[in-house]
Amino acid sequence: QNEYYINALNSNIADFEYWNDFYPIIYSANAAIAGLNSATTLTPAVRQQLTGEADFTRAFSYFYLVNLYGDVPLITATNYKINASLPRTPQADVWKQIIADLKDAQSKLNENYLDGTLLQTTTEKVRPTKWAATAILARAYLYMGDYADAYAQANTLISQGPFQLSPLSGSNEVFTKNSSEAIWQLQPINTGQNTEEAQTFVLSSAGPNLYSNTVWLSNSLVNSFEPGDQRYVNWVGSVTVGSITYNYPYKYKVNAYGSPVTEYEMVLRLAEQYLIRAEAQANGAGNGITGALSDLNVIRNRAGLSNYGGTTDAASLETAILQERKIEFFTEWGNRWLDLKRTNQLNSVMAVVTPEKGGTWNPDWQLYPLPLADLKADPLLVQNPGY
Repeated sequence: QNEYYINALNSNIADFEYWNDFYPIIYSANAAIAGLNSATTLTPAVRQQLTGEADFTRAFSYFYLVNLYGDVPLITATNYKINASLPRTPQADVWKQIIADLKDAQSKLNENYLDGTLLQTTTEKVRPTKWAATAILARAYLYMGDYADAYAQANTLISQGPFQLSPLSGSNEVFTKNSSEAIWQLQPINTGQNTEEAQTFVLSSAGPNLYSNTVWLSNSLVNSFEPGDQRYVNWVGSVTVGSITYNYPYKYKVNAYGSPVTEYEMVLRLAEQYLIRAEAQANGAGNGITGALSDLNVIRNRAGLSNYGGTTDAASLETAILQERKIEFFTEWGNRWLDLKRTNQLNSVMAVVTPEKGGTWNPDWQLYPLPLADLKADPLLVQNPGY
């Protein structure tokens, strides 16, 4: 986030933008869907699963593109000449495609986790399933303000899915590989390494440096934990260098090169679905305020906290749920940033925290800049304001 505080993001820098990461993935998904539709040598079950995975991958990619960039070119085919000259598509149409892809994936993907053959089940939670599609669908509906459908999807996953909240300590830690809470994880691929998160976040006794360990937790976040919160105990580490104490994310703990692989990167987990269902109910879906309180307290109680004791009108409950999301999902897939954006709180929050980092907040920075190379190649593309 430091790039936002000092406005280091610009259209010439590739390191801080995801446009060039997601569009090749989308092209591969489009090519897979086209090829699978005409395949004649695959069994129906294999073709169905692979098509569902491609649908899921495209929807997942567009979810982050539309949230990070706003209007983006909506590409669902493989003709590169046409793709290279498309304008930006209105966000509403991109969201429609995301929903359509996720519904298709949901209908095609297996409920069970499959191995590389797609014929056998496995305990490895690294291939998308029907439940992964359901999880993203619940999130997408929440972001769109469709609380009835967000509730329905989250409720189905919680009540029918084979998942359980993991304890915050012991052998079944939340972020270990194949934990009971995991809906979808990514398996490490670098030899001798567990997760990139552990490599980046876990500080040595020397503290932060300019190369591999460049970030640490803000005092604002650290001070947001309630006394006795086991998430602070288990998910926050600290080192003291001289007179300065640096708190760092400690959800992923194994950063020693050559250690056995015991942690996978968490992409989707059950706790989010409880808080999606809670927020949807606070906004009138499902069992309303009673249901929202119940789901909020499930997450609080897992963290060792007592039941929510504040006022129970809808606005107050929604504030409490967003606070719980802040504590629960810090450093996970930009959830906090996207929560502030979708609830129209980003400008008010960043106007306070940016000066603390030595910068001045500009509301234009809610969106990433489009890459300069693509703007030059496609005259129909228009840069986001402020860049």
